[in-house]
Amino acid sequence: MKIAVDDLSGPEIAEFLDEHVQQMRSRTPLESKHALDLDGLRKPEVTLWSVMDGDTLVGCGALKRLDADHAELKSMRTRPTRQRSGVASRLLVHIVGEARRMGFTRLSLETGSDEFFLPARRLYEKYGFQNCEPFANYQPDPNSTFMTRTL
Repeated sequence: MKIAVDDLSGPEIAEFLDEHVQQMRSRTPLESKHALDLDGLRKPEVTLWSVMDGDTLVGCGALKRLDADHAELKSMRTRPTRQRSGVASRLLVHIVGEARRMGFTRLSLETGSDEFFLPARRLYEKYGFQNCEPFANYQPDPNSTFMTRTL
């Protein structure tokens, strides 16, 4: 597998991210949906990495700069047929390393609180994330779980 910064110009990543947004909309009430669409991911404060296995896009994840020390993990997604195969773990380790290299000292995330998101929450816990209060512009939400870790 190869992990590389994606310029978000290709149709495959656009379709992959659209599937992500549609899935999040189907699982989460609109007022609780925080997944970034393609335009949101193209902002200068966001870096997105794609995971390729040969010619197949199998995952993606992004880092959004909140301030000089704090970044947010966004748009973590693994192709459904590749879930629980190590794609997300490899990508998360990569993004944590990149966040450190960029000088961040804290990395936070928002994910869903229902059963569908339990595998994601367990993955984040495995890599040192702990539950926290809402950060940045988030508000308390029963549909959201907020997590953070120091780097």
